[in-house]
Amino acid sequence: MNYENLLITTENNIATITINRPTKLNALNVATISDLNKAFKTLGKNDEIRAIILTGSGEKAFVAGADISEFAHFSIEEGTQLAAEGQEKLFDFIENLKTPVIAAVNGFALGGGLELAMACHFRVASENAKMGLPEVSLGVIPGYGGTQRLPQLIGKGRAMEMIMTAGMVTAQDAYRTGLVNHVVPEAELLDYCISVANKIIKNSPYAIGKAIKAVNANFKEGKNGYEAEIKAFGKCFGTEDFKEGTTAFLEKRKAVFTGK
Repeated sequence: MNYENLLITTENNIATITINRPTKLNALNVATISDLNKAFKTLGKNDEIRAIILTGSGEKAFVAGADISEFAHFSIEEGTQLAAEGQEKLFDFIENLKTPVIAAVNGFALGGGLELAMACHFRVASENAKMGLPEVSLGVIPGYGGTQRLPQLIGKGRAMEMIMTAGMVTAQDAYRTGLVNHVVPEAELLDYCISVANKIIKNSPYAIGKAIKAVNANFKEGKNGYEAEIKAFGKCFGTEDFKEGTTAFLEKRKAVFTGK
């Protein structure tokens, strides 16, 4: 499938999605959000794809924000719909995808760009990366989950300060606060993400999908994370992956998982 604003490559069970709007610093417009939704849906249904890396084209930006020109004239109703549709189609969709998604933050990740990175299951940043939620400087607030996911990742106080000052943090600051898991030289970013993905894909895809669901349950209204974990744990016992994993352990060999 061809996408107007994305480049997609697959190799050794790992897919890499590159947002390709370099002249706009990969800013998220409606068309790009739609492309990303279709790409993640397609890859998420492909059992051969065990991990997905998301990054931006060029050396300046992961995603420098949302495309402000698209919504500067919106009404209250239109603004509400923009946030609701975007969260459902992309940000919540990525967070709940059973396939692990790693954000390779290769430059500016601002506004919707940082929100996109935070929707991924974890983040790796290049040394030149800078992150922030500058929405209040435009008279609006983060609308793609930023007010919810940032406090979950770095704590309420730090999140409040980042949102209210509209300031940017460096990759090292992001690492120190837990916003990103690793910081690496820019030239090594994708290779490092691939090395982490290779560790992931050695494990049971079924179990990883259930682990993602159980972890996310703790942050959902009305959900009991412990109960979700118990149910997911139990379901693993009925899978081929569980039989293979335990048998391989007892036979002192490496397991070969199918995701079933």
